[in-house]
This record gives sequence, structure tokens and C-alpha cells, in this order.
Amino acid sequence: MKIDGRTALVTGANRGLGRHLAQQLLERGATVYAAARNPDLVDLSGVTPIALDVTDPASVEAAAATTRHVSLLVNNAGSATRSSLLAGDLANIRLEMDTHYFGTLAVTRAFAPQLGEHDDSAILNVLSVLSWLSIPGSGAYCAAKSAAWSLTNALRQELAPQGTRVAALHVGYMNTDMTKGIQAAKADPADIARIAIDGIEADQAEIIADDVSRTVLASLSGGVAALYPNVA
Repeated sequence: MKIDGRTALVTGANRGLGRHLAQQLLERGATVYAAARNPDLVDLSGVTPIALDVTDPASVEAAAATTRHVSLLVNNAGSATRSSLLAGDLANIRLEMDTHYFGTLAVTRAFAPQLGEHDDSAILNVLSVLSWLSIPGSGAYCAAKSAAWSLTNALRQELAPQGTRVAALHVGYMNTDMTKGIQAAKADPADIARIAIDGIEADQAEIIADDVSRTVLASLSGGVAALYPNVA
């Protein structure tokens, strides 16, 4: 899918990976709607800021009614409450699912008619290596991203007849506000944005952005013994 001349919408575009995605799409010739809960926080020149809270159905519908000709949808908006499934606040656990699963689904359903107006179109769902691997301290996030991966695989098949390709981006830690305080190797979100957009242009269904994601993907066939040897 060639980016030049497209109209794209990026959720969570006011900071982090979303901002880099919006900026690089603009640089590659796309018209970009930069969506955020507070559009006043979008500071990119050349994009069109719009209000969009993916957890609010009315906000989602209003954004779809406001925009035109979107042929590339990037579901990037996220949350990270770092909630344990056993000990975490249930409100935080629901927020993770509302954002990553139900939010992604709501935005996709709202924009599917616009995407279907084009001979070809695309969706990029920003997932995570934690779509495939669960860690106890962030079980809520992992469960929500895993659900979003399943959603991605189902929507990929449901949207194929209208010419909409659905891609998933899998990546580990990035150097963004979401990972402040985490001591680990972190990728530059500008690099991940470039890899993601290259993957869209190459019509890749799964975009594996870093070594940790490649390693975990290769371990999936090994089951519990390969992924969680301490409890196998």
C-alpha cells in the first residue's frame, strides 16, 4: 500500500509512538488526522487534530462523522496501569480491556465504511510482544493485548472482502512516557514508526519490530515450557 496521497487517522497521536507515526505518515505524503482525547495537545504542524477517546462510543462516532476519505487507520491509543490480575484494581483491569480491545474494536467498526470506500485500504493495530507473553505484574495489560491480537486476526478475515488489509505491530519496550521507571533496553519510537510504516507499504500482515518480539514469536510453538519454564 503506497502511503503518498492517502488519508490516515492515528489514535493517541499527541505523544510517543503515535506522534512519530503521524509525523512520518505526513512526511511520506499522507493527509493525517491526529486523534487524541485532548486535541489541543497535538503539536504537529501540518496534521488535523481531532478529539477521540477510544473508550467513549459517542466520541468514536463523532470522530468518524467528522473525518472524510480515511483509507489508513492506525489504532495506537493505549493505557498501561501495570495491574496484576489477582491484586490489581478491577477498574484498572477494565480500563486496559476497554482501551486495547473494545476501543480498538469500536474505532475499527466506526471507520470500516470509510475504509471500504477505497479499492484498497489498511488498518495497523499497535500491539506488543506482550500479546504473546504474559508477565505477572502487568497481567491486565497482557490479557488486553492478547485479546487485541485475536481481534486483529478475526478482523483481518472479516474485512478482506472489502479490500482492507489488517496488520499487527509487535514490539517490546520503547522509550516513551508509558515506560518511564522501567529499567530495560528500549527502542527509539521513531525507529519503530519507520518499521511500522515500511511494513504497511510492504503489505505485511504481522510487523515484528525488534529482536525480543522475534525471539518470543519463535518460542510460541514450544508452549508453556518455552515461555514460562519456572512453572512448566
